[in-house]
Amino acid sequence: MSRTARIERQTSESKVLVEVDLDGSGRHDISTGVGFYDHMLTAFARHALVDLTVQTEGDTHIDAHHTVEDTAIVLGQALREALGDKKGIRRFGDATVPLDEALVQAVVDVSGRPYCVHTGEPDAQAYVAIGGATGPAYQGSLTRHVFETIAFHAHLALHVRVLAGRDPHHLVETQFKAFARAFRDAVALDPRETGVPSTKGTL
Repeated sequence: MSRTARIERQTSESKVLVEVDLDGSGRHDISTGVGFYDHMLTAFARHALVDLTVQTEGDTHIDAHHTVEDTAIVLGQALREALGDKKGIRRFGDATVPLDEALVQAVVDVSGRPYCVHTGEPDAQAYVAIGGATGPAYQGSLTRHVFETIAFHAHLALHVRVLAGRDPHHLVETQFKAFARAFRDAVALDPRETGVPSTKGTL
């Protein structure tokens, strides 16, 4: 059973190519023009054990918003296509992940019903600019938007709860890693359904 997808999308604001293999090992080739976002998508690939290619050309001369949003749209679409009929998966995943002072819980239900609940970020996080030395900065307000967009297009129910944190970089990175770990468990094949032992939940 091949759980792969390749999606391309082009608008007046961006051109995006995403390839995913849900049964990969975390290999990645990611270039969006937004350095911090590349870092987050790399973390997702590694911790979800998803092979991921992302090539985005966006209007980064304006800011990072369209590039980040449109990449999330195509990533969500690719995850949904790769999941196929979802037969035999565990469906639910739950992960709590620390990164120094930050702590985040993410829960995924591959339900077919898009929904996202995102809570706990400090109010000031929305106004923080992260990175930007060689391209547009990643705005803290984008994190919730990314998860809402992925959940909508991948047809996931996703809850992300920031339980603790202070450093803006850590707050975002821990969310991506927690989502990745929860997603990894949710899409793993359930041996009770397939009769095939799963290794997806292990490193």
